[in-house]
Amino acid sequence: MDRIAYVNGSFVPLADAKISILDRGFLFADGIYEVAAVLDGKLVDNASHLARLQRSVGEIALGLPETPARILQIQKELIGRNNLVNGMVYLEVTRGADTGRDFAFPKGVKPTLVMFTSVKDIINAPSAKTGIAVITVPDIRWVRRDIKSVALLAQVLAKQAAAAAGASEAWMIEDGMVTEGGSSSAFILTQDDVLVTRHNSSAILPGCTRKAVVALAEERQLRVEQRPFTVAEALAAKEAFITSATVFVQAVVSIDGKTVANGKPGAMTDRLREIYVDFARATAV
Repeated sequence: MDRIAYVNGSFVPLADAKISILDRGFLFADGIYEVAAVLDGKLVDNASHLARLQRSVGEIALGLPETPARILQIQKELIGRNNLVNGMVYLEVTRGADTGRDFAFPKGVKPTLVMFTSVKDIINAPSAKTGIAVITVPDIRWVRRDIKSVALLAQVLAKQAAAAAGASEAWMIEDGMVTEGGSSSAFILTQDDVLVTRHNSSAILPGCTRKAVVALAEERQLRVEQRPFTVAEALAAKEAFITSATVFVQAVVSIDGKTVANGKPGAMTDRLREIYVDFARATAV
């Protein structure tokens, strides 16, 4: 069965899903995106993703063509039309297509809204049991990383460098400190059992899964510090892991070819993954 996509008010076969070559998302990366996980046919932590979407479009003065409530309806219908059980819903909104290629915002142009689904068994991913390798790369992105922009070239280059090195993720480094992964938030567990992740600012994307994991950890009286950390700290840590909508909680077992702890997912990482999965199942819509 051909997958079904949503394009500006219509559900169409993915092969027929098209937008104009004059769309500003294509020409200028003038757009915002979100990715929400789907577990057992339901959206995980979607309210957090829609809230971040609203914040991001607000930061670039881009109006949503549909209300958040209507977007949720479309997401659910897309899941149903694709018979999606486990995977993701990708959503992108751009400033739309004008008649030419002018940098300034066009007037009287309706934003573009597209969505599609993909299949992924996040729960049973083999890497959840083995952990992943990461490499480090310089953080060459712009200074508004808190906006979930479709301008992802720096992340593409970082992820390609990781793939070429046989790693699954790249941690980006700025002023000697880890900012975040190419598509994830970074955590470590210190030797005295403190969870450390960088504080939200314009230097990183405010990760929805990161936010939930921090809250879930604090609810269980775990010590959490939101501050930058170095690669040296990560290599000296008890555990390291990443979080994102597409992996949930994922152990990091090596950095730049150097082993973290014993080179296996740690007990705290495994426990936080279990806690997050329980949260995801209990709150999915």
